[in-house]
Amino acid sequence: MDLFTLESGSPAQPAIVFLHGGGGGGWMWQRQLAALSDQFYCLAPDLPEHGQSSAVKPFSITGSAAHIAELIRARVPGGRAHVVGLSEGAQIGVALLSQAPEVVERAILSSALLRPMPWLSWMFTPQMAGLSYDWGLAPFKNNEGYIRLNMKHAAAVPEEFYPHFKQAFQSYTRDSFIHAMVENQSFRLPAGLQQVQAAVLVVVGQKEYGAMRQSARDLRAALPNATARMVNLGAKASLAQEHNWNMNAPDLFNRMLRAWFTAHELPAELLPLN
Repeated sequence: MDLFTLESGSPAQPAIVFLHGGGGGGWMWQRQLAALSDQFYCLAPDLPEHGQSSAVKPFSITGSAAHIAELIRARVPGGRAHVVGLSEGAQIGVALLSQAPEVVERAILSSALLRPMPWLSWMFTPQMAGLSYDWGLAPFKNNEGYIRLNMKHAAAVPEEFYPHFKQAFQSYTRDSFIHAMVENQSFRLPAGLQQVQAAVLVVVGQKEYGAMRQSARDLRAALPNATARMVNLGAKASLAQEHNWNMNAPDLFNRMLRAWFTAHELPAELLPLN
């Protein structure tokens, strides 16, 4: 089945495919689709078991990468596109580079987890993820306060996206929640990345967990043409805001996209990752 896909710009322009994080949807990229349509053909699919692609089952990172490769071949003239992935979408971007590097022109991968979170991994077996859904999500699907609390503090999604966030929160099924959580925590660096010729920008929030920052270093080391940067949104910014920074710092995020995808100098606000 085809993935539901938002789009902006003209197919005659260079294409960018945007890959959202777990529990989200193509709506998370609205600020990018609106700003970049003057220069790029932008495609933002709902990934399998998410949003309006909920009937495409089951969600997996490698399976999603195969869907994205087919989307690029079918929808993008020439069958090659720039790719932007955030969080679980960045993991899918890594899998895409491993499985179908020929469809990727250049890529930006932000916060791709490739290492276990020492204090969280035990929670994301299928059994424990199912219990987390039963206890921490299912009883609160109609609780507006709980939904807003998660939106603001756990995900740092701005208020204007509340209707989309609420719909995504309420549309989680037990199975889709388990698939998203387990896939995110179990994904590791795949084979074959040393053969990738595409230029890849690896990004991570300065406040993110050590496992996430080390994952960025691992990815930089694995890819022959990788550059790594850290984003710092200031002392008052939370970890979640730096993780979902395309919505919290859209001007900087969009300037980064334009620079990387036109082979220009990156914004000075992006710090080298040591």
